[in-house]
Amino acid sequence: MTDTIQSIAPVSPPSPTSLVRSSAKRTREVFAADFASPSSLNNSRVDGYSFAPTIVSPRDLADRISLSTRIRSEYEHVRELPPALAAKQANAAASAAARRKKTKAQDEQPSDARSAKMIEGIATRSEARSLSAVGTSTALTVRGKGGAGVPPNANGPTLQRDNPSSSLIRRDVLRQPRPEWHAPWKLMRVISGHLGWVRSLAVEPGNQWFASGAGDRTIKIWDLASGNLRLTLTGHISTVRGLAVSPRHPYLFSCGEDKMVKCWDLETNKVIRHYHGHLSGVYTLDLHPTLDILVTGGRDGVARVWDMRTRSNIHVLSGHNQTVTALKCQEADPQVITTSLDTTVRMWDLAAGKTMGVLTHHKKGVRALCTHPTEFTFATGSTGSIKQWKCPEGAFMQNFEGHNSIINALAVNEDNVLFSGGDNGTISFWDWKTGHRFQTQDSIAQPGSLDAEAGLMSSTFDKTGLRLICGEADKTIKVWKMDDEATPETHPLDWKPTLGRQRF
Repeated sequence: MTDTIQSIAPVSPPSPTSLVRSSAKRTREVFAADFASPSSLNNSRVDGYSFAPTIVSPRDLADRISLSTRIRSEYEHVRELPPALAAKQANAAASAAARRKKTKAQDEQPSDARSAKMIEGIATRSEARSLSAVGTSTALTVRGKGGAGVPPNANGPTLQRDNPSSSLIRRDVLRQPRPEWHAPWKLMRVISGHLGWVRSLAVEPGNQWFASGAGDRTIKIWDLASGNLRLTLTGHISTVRGLAVSPRHPYLFSCGEDKMVKCWDLETNKVIRHYHGHLSGVYTLDLHPTLDILVTGGRDGVARVWDMRTRSNIHVLSGHNQTVTALKCQEADPQVITTSLDTTVRMWDLAAGKTMGVLTHHKKGVRALCTHPTEFTFATGSTGSIKQWKCPEGAFMQNFEGHNSIINALAVNEDNVLFSGGDNGTISFWDWKTGHRFQTQDSIAQPGSLDAEAGLMSSTFDKTGLRLICGEADKTIKVWKMDDEATPETHPLDWKPTLGRQRF
């Protein structure tokens, strides 16, 4: 017996490699029918028997795990609101719930139903704790169905101020602001004395007198309070198209269609400087408010920058294709703004002498320009169109709609009253903020003039903004003032909001 046992050879165990291979082969045979093909990953059971532990298909399970991982990695750091916002949200939740009860519940239709279904099932223990502690959560979830989970925009736009959360919502419909009430303006004085169209006006900084230039080649100085003529300056040999009074020097600058730009000494009433360089008539000029420079523009299509004292031509601002009709200088960029009959408005970099921007919104030649005395905005006028712009980039703000004529004159005062005058004698007063026209009427030509001579050529407010001075084609200067006796009760605001109007 012992010999028999000793004669049997010991049996060695199978190697691990062979065991792994046989196990993999057996696994393949058992599960290949269920999970080997991509289509089988979408099925959770085989006919007659289920090999999956749950009713969720392997692909859905993998996608849910992947989506849960991405949500956790991207939004874990913003799961909970700061204490201040959480308290604010809790206070607003009650009012939000009351509003939702008054509206009809509407179901939210997700763009991807499959992803939304997976998101609904993603919840972690930390989310459950935060929900029980705070009562609300900013985690990325889909709202439940029913009245309590109505999306904020289900029943129209939601006001930002009433929204209790920091989520992105649809912007509220833009409501047209109510314009400010302004007293109507009435004609105060008619000044006669010129023998031609009054093409330019300028008020001196002390608000004691103003100057007018006309087609009779003269410059007249008028007393602002009484309207009496103080002085007549002769020297131009053609129409005087531009005037400016220096706030720091006793100088009056004038330009005309005779290509001349003159500097008058108001102490001696004589011309002390000429600025030569324009190739054709000079139609407009303005003084820089802080620098001793003068900017002029005219029919040669360029604006020239002059040193006031040395008479040297610092820059030639070229870029317009036609006549430069109006220009304004201001302290900050753009320091020079020009308009032209080529339908464009240009803003200039004064230091470099180059264009900062070109505004091409107008369809016809731009003839009028005014800058607001306190705001960083300006307005331009062309045939049947007045547009408001914001500096420094020249962003379009709004249209002043309704004045259907060739706009020759624009002026605005500190009370946000914009005046526009047309070549057919129509005048309009506007609210600068909203673009509402609160007064419009026709100017009456003086006796002895043709009806066709009722046209506005120039306009300006005095330094207080309480008097409007207009130069007209009937050779007169008309001074307007606000009606002191008018009240919102006697002259109510005639305003009706329009639908769909956009301010910007």
